[in-house]
Order: sequence, then structure tokens, then C-alpha cells
Amino acid sequence: QVQLVELGGGMVQAGGSLRLSCAASGRTSSIYSMAWFRQAPGKEREIVARIQRFLINPFYADSVKGRFTISGDNAKNTLYLQMNNVRPEDTADYYCAASKTATARTSTQYEYWGQGTQVTVSS
Repeated sequence: QVQLVELGGGMVQAGGSLRLSCAASGRTSSIYSMAWFRQAPGKEREIVARIQRFLINPFYADSVKGRFTISGDNAKNTLYLQMNNVRPEDTADYYCAASKTATARTSTQYEYWGQGTQVTVSS
């Protein structure tokens, strides 16, 4: 089993920055892909960014490309999402997810999930 705990959510003004972190524990050696998803009120969960083991092959949703950066610290078993130039439409609950599959793409392919952290961007 893998446990994920997100930190760093909160309120920020449009144009500002926020950094989310996700601490992984348990059988972290079984993780081959990690990702950030988000879900806004009344909308479906969508992927924001993902990255494979050894921090390779980052992927970003078009809506955040150039503004958000996914990174990690293997020594600390922690995943980050640096959010810059945030917009009101970035308001959502953000979830960290981990998969035992390196090529995981959709939410159903991620076996482990954090509890989520809320991000609110005011205009």
C-alpha cells in the first residue's frame, strides 16, 4: 500500500503563485507514475500534470502548460506542483495520485490517491 498526503492548498489572488506538495509513504518502490488531478465544483476530475519514476517524461494539460511545473524529490518521496500565474479557473480541489504503471494516463489507472487540498483563486 501507498499513502499520499497533500499539503499547500489555500487562497491566492489571480496572478499569484502556490506550491502543492504530496508526501508518499509505504511501498513507494512500487510507484512508477505520479500525477496531479483537479476537480472543480460541478465538473469532472481532470489531469493537471503527471511524471514518471525518476522524474522523467513530464506531461501537462494544455490549460496549465507554461504556468505549472511538476517536480519531485526522490530522497523525500515528495511530489510538488508549482503553480504560477494562477487564474480563477484554476480553483478546484487538487489531488495527488500514484500508479504502479509507468504509462498510466487516466484517473482510473491511478491506484492510490491523497485526500485532496483545496485551491481557491480570487480575481
